[in-house]
Amino acid sequence: MRLYADSARCSGCRACLVACSLNLFEQNNPKKAALRVLAHFPSPGNYEVKVCTQCGDCAAVCPTGAIKQNDKGAYYVDFAECNLCEACVPACLESVMFVRAHLAETAWKCSLCGDCVAVCGTNVLQIGQVVAEGAQR
Repeated sequence: MRLYADSARCSGCRACLVACSLNLFEQNNPKKAALRVLAHFPSPGNYEVKVCTQCGDCAAVCPTGAIKQNDKGAYYVDFAECNLCEACVPACLESVMFVRAHLAETAWKCSLCGDCVAVCGTNVLQIGQVVAEGAQR
């Protein structure tokens, strides 16, 4: 399973970021969300939603084994084992692996909780099976 985003539908409301930070850190702080909404204005005049593809590259480079898989097959950070080494950040091709010591004392990423999907009013986000490139899900 993984999170999919249809950026063409995004209105830029950022409710997904709030829901995510509430789930991960119990704080209303969009800077602590595990996805990104990038504004491309004035040209081409749209939003781009970046989400974790659950590829596992971050887990492969984590020296402490702090990035594990949950029962949904999603990778998550075991906060107690993270040493803030930041090895996982450059490994993330989507730029949605975060280590910001001034915001949190751990790395964080999407654990596929689905809270962002539940609050998205324009149906940008959905959880589905991992599929081969170009295949239907």
